Amino acid sequence: MRGLDTSTESRPAPPLNDAREFGFGVRHFDAIRERLREFTGISIGDIKQDLVYGRLTRRVRSLGLPDFDAYLALLEQQPENEKAEFINALTTNLTAFFRERHHFEDLRERVLPALIEQKRHARRLRIWSAACSTGEEPYSLAMTLSEALGNRLPQWDALVLATDIDTGVLTTAARGVYPRERLQGLSDSERKRHFDPVTGSTGEMVVKDSLRSLIRFRQLNLNGPWPMRGGFDVVFCRNVVIYFDKPTQKTLFARIARQMEPGGHLYIGHSESLFRVSERFEHLGRTIHRLNGAGP
Repeated sequence: MRGLDTSTESRPAPPLNDAREFGFGVRHFDAIRERLREFTGISIGDIKQDLVYGRLTRRVRSLGLPDFDAYLALLEQQPENEKAEFINALTTNLTAFFRERHHFEDLRERVLPALIEQKRHARRLRIWSAACSTGEEPYSLAMTLSEALGNRLPQWDALVLATDIDTGVLTTAARGVYPRERLQGLSDSERKRHFDPVTGSTGEMVVKDSLRSLIRFRQLNLNGPWPMRGGFDVVFCRNVVIYFDKPTQKTLFARIARQMEPGGHLYIGHSESLFRVSERFEHLGRTIHRLNGAGP
């Protein structure tokens, strides 16, 4: 999942267009962003009023509601019925295979070789893609893991947990079908090893079962309950917390730390920082961190 906006400062709201299909004022916008914050922890700035209107107008129309007052009443009276659609409409997903490639190079060249040696007897590896969007990140992680283990992979209990709050992108991710142009960042060998052409398609590729078997896709709100048991050696939580306020960030990284193995590695987005957010991690440079404690 990628949030809606990084801007949370108070600014005058822009004037609204009177010619809109549905009336939409400051009180509607404030109520909606409060609901979004309640459901997800995401904070959005005043300048996103037009964007919010555009995203949710489709929901008002598709539900056959007369106006935004009726939509807000629905969110108040039956929040669970509309919650997923509301969140899906207001979250934006931007991703690519091997996005911020230096993270994957660090994982392949430094972290995984050390983990494979350290865990050669237990033969258990766990990686968490905490905001997996349409699947490019977890598939990139699975490719990196597969290539690091090579012919030893069948002897290992290795798994990538891929979670996102948006059920729509999770469906796309689990299908593993992508237009050929989305694979341009992959090498020829990566494409041949991990993807097949879709039968009957002129330009789509599908992830091979051998790679898909390394991943479990699950819906998860980072600010809600976490059913997993932890023990993660590596966590990718990138381009998410910039949409949370500092108290929410502190809580989130404290929870992530409790889910990780001692010495586990955390990768965050290029515009994110743990400065004054968490002291549980040692900064290794280039938005790469290691949990305090023994480890590779």
